[in-house]
Amino acid sequence: MKLLTLLLKPLGNPLAKSLGLPLALVLALGGCAGEDGEAWRTGAGSVLEGVLTGGALGENEIALGLKEALRVGTDRVVDNLGQVDGFNADPKVHIPLPKVLAQAQSSLRLIGAAGLVDDLELRINRAAEQATPVAKDIFWGAITSLTFEDVDAIYRGPNDAATQYLDRTTRGSLNDAMRPIVDDALADAGAVAAYDSIIEQAKLAPFLPDLKTDLTNHVLGRAMDGMFGYLALEEAAIREDPLKRSTTLLKRVFGGTT
Repeated sequence: MKLLTLLLKPLGNPLAKSLGLPLALVLALGGCAGEDGEAWRTGAGSVLEGVLTGGALGENEIALGLKEALRVGTDRVVDNLGQVDGFNADPKVHIPLPKVLAQAQSSLRLIGAAGLVDDLELRINRAAEQATPVAKDIFWGAITSLTFEDVDAIYRGPNDAATQYLDRTTRGSLNDAMRPIVDDALADAGAVAAYDSIIEQAKLAPFLPDLKTDLTNHVLGRAMDGMFGYLALEEAAIREDPLKRSTTLLKRVFGGTT
């Protein structure tokens, strides 16, 4: 209700003045839905039906379209990366070994640690895949919190403007939510044990440097970079590629159809 009260106040921003009550109601519905994305979609759909019957494309539709584009893009990326081999089998986002281990990889193979090294690389990708699904609710929270100014800046911005907004507003929360999942996944899958074994075997080769590193931070940083990288591609495609506009609203807003 606080959000609805704010939206209904007279605002100085020209975009805010023109968006009017329909968008205010949609944004309020989004805020009230919390983690329940389906409730938001139901509420937004009923308002959208009235907006579409008005004919011409208005700024309230633009705002709804941006939210829909973010919903579609984030759902696609999270669903694709948050499955088995979502990271591991995709060369664009596959998470390599931490730099210190990668640089010593050939030497580790010489001392018989090849199997442990290969297993560790698989396990860190599996950890990212297990942690990715929690991003969906966090992205939804950021989407429903879009302000009039955010909508204006994103719509007029570059092809990755929405991705930049999500990166700026969610990376910290993603890090906090994904960290315990990554920690547990690395431990349960044996990645930590494999890493400890590599460290022990490396001690037998005095020519190797200190191989200690933070596996969790490595996985988190790479996983988030992969998500945002694909989000940028999805956003650009929705803006530019008609085939990616999977809903009527997206076709109207980004394709100019009536």
